[in-house]
Amino acid sequence: MKAMLLAAGRGERMGQLTVDQPKPLLSLRTETLIDRHLRRLAEAGIDEVVINLSHCGDQLRRAVGKTSEWGQTIVYSDEGVPPLETAGGIIQALPLLGSEPFLVVSADIVTEFDFGTLLAGEESGCLVLVPNPAHHTAGDFGLTASGELTLQPPLFTYSGVALLNQSVFRGLDPGVRPLRPVFEAAVERHALHGMLFGGLWKDVGTPERLAEARAALV
Repeated sequence: MKAMLLAAGRGERMGQLTVDQPKPLLSLRTETLIDRHLRRLAEAGIDEVVINLSHCGDQLRRAVGKTSEWGQTIVYSDEGVPPLETAGGIIQALPLLGSEPFLVVSADIVTEFDFGTLLAGEESGCLVLVPNPAHHTAGDFGLTASGELTLQPPLFTYSGVALLNQSVFRGLDPGVRPLRPVFEAAVERHALHGMLFGGLWKDVGTPERLAEARAALV
């Protein structure tokens, strides 16, 4: 199974920290955000990873290379500037991801979620949800006892981790496209289900939340 690391975001809320470098290269004490993801994907058995690029993308390409420290084959999807947003970036990378289900992981999160949990291959797709953090109390999707996603409260927050397949994006044209409307349409046609993760998860969206993530990993 392949994975895609979403690494093209500008990271504007990080201020000076990402003016001259991409957010995935920010340090988490002993490793960068993107190296932590690559290591944990390798531990789960993922040996092919697609990384999308935009802001300071050449730095990311040089830092990771064509083969990761853990032996994974790395392929890049260069979106140029500005980036294509999340769904647009995935759609552009679909030819690199193949016809089988693939993992999608946002590079700007820190989590102890075991990616191997999703490797059984639920072809309908699965979104990993987490309890709503203080910065996103409204949530994104509801979850029934049987694991079906809904748009009805109570809502949980999409974690940035998912198992997807090409059918989620079928019929969508390339270009700039946000992810949430794509997921909402898939939920309405019962093409996705979900699971709730209650362990360590941090969205590294601001310098303050980066500090929280670093502290959580001590």
